[in-house]
Parts: sequence; C-alpha cells; structure tokens
Amino acid sequence: MADVRLQKFLSDAGIMSRRAAEKAISEGRITVNGSPALTGMKVDPEKDTVILDGKKVTRDPSCVYIALNKPSGVITSMSDEKGRPTVAQLVSDCGRRVYPCGRLDMYSEGLLLLTDDGDVANRIMHPSHSISKQYAATVTRELSEAEVRELSVPFELDGYMLRPFEVWLDGYQHDISGKTFTKLRFTLHEGRNREIRNICARHGLKIARLTRISVGKITLDRIEPGKWRYLSQDEIDYLKGI
Repeated sequence: MADVRLQKFLSDAGIMSRRAAEKAISEGRITVNGSPALTGMKVDPEKDTVILDGKKVTRDPSCVYIALNKPSGVITSMSDEKGRPTVAQLVSDCGRRVYPCGRLDMYSEGLLLLTDDGDVANRIMHPSHSISKQYAATVTRELSEAEVRELSVPFELDGYMLRPFEVWLDGYQHDISGKTFTKLRFTLHEGRNREIRNICARHGLKIARLTRISVGKITLDRIEPGKWRYLSQDEIDYLKGI
C-alpha cells in the first residue's frame, strides 16, 4: 500500500478530521513508530505504528456512508461550544465517527452526506468535481415567471463570479391569512457558502424555508427529519466514481 499523509490516515480511520489531526500533531499527541509525528509526514498504513493519546490507531477497511435529513436549527458540526444541537448527535447511533461532506447552514434543512471515508468526502466537496445539488426554496412573496428568470443570472459574490445555476418556478402556496408564497427549485454546481440565500437577498427576497433535496444522484428518499439511512452500494459506487 502506498504511503499517505498522516492527516489523511487519521481521517480515513474515522478518528478525526484532517484539521483536527494537524492540531493533534502540533500538540504532540501523536507518535509514529515511537517518534513524535510531524505535520505533513507520510505513513505506511500496513507497516507503521501510529499512536494517538497512548492508543494505537488502526484503519478499518470498511467505511460508513450515511444520508441524513438535517432539521432546521441543527449545526453542521461535530461539536458546538454554545451547546446547540449538532449533526453528530443525530448520527451517534451509526457505530462510527463520521464527518459531514460539506455544510448546510443552521436554518437550512435536508440532505447531508456523512462518512468516515476521507477520499469520498474530498470528492464530494472538491470544486473540480462540480456535483450538482438541488434545493427547494420558499420565498415570502409572489413572483412572476419573469422575476424567477432574473434570479438565474450569475453575479459576483465575495470577489468571485458564481458558476451558472438553474432556478425554476415550482408553484405557489398560501398561508391562513391568504398571503402568497412562491416555491422555487435551485440547482447549484458549486458549494459556495449560503449561495441561495445570497441570490435571494440580492433580489430583495426573504426565504421562509430552504431544503436540500439531492446531492448528485442521491436523494432524501423519504428520510424523516432528524433521521438517517445508510447509502446503498450503488450510491457508494456512484460517489467513488465521481
């Protein structure tokens, strides 16, 4: 087996993220073959002995892949210093320490993929793979078809031009007072932070609800809010082939 960076080895083992691994290395918590680990060093997973906090780290070749329906109000994080609910708590019964592949902001909901497979996580998150993600959004006023078409015009955000994205009208709904809300569908091809919220804000629109409904070919597939399911082998093979 080829040598891999120590941070990647720890991430693939489901022990910690690469960023957390770098911190643990700098804190002197890790040794490789009895010597203090160095940031950027490589290890042979089959021959080298990696010790973290006095315990040997082993990499289980079988990884876990999960689809979670994240509810609004839950943080996409493994922990939160403010004590807010996290996605880690929702998937704590999966038997492994898995990590989110990308993010959904606190008040967005829907499909979030989690895994302890570092390679697959990087494939999902790396911009070069351009995995499309589809969202259902509800805005708090009625829009004409012409206004919806205007939403799909890319613009510069934080100094970078947005990649082309698609927006289409998905219908209308009314609350008990008779106010009209517009239902929209967005398909994005990059992972810019709060992209849909920024698109809507640019046009003076307020989002009442935002739900991610698919990541590439993977969908929510009737997962209840706050619940998760294991990915099928076909879905895993799809992610590995991206």
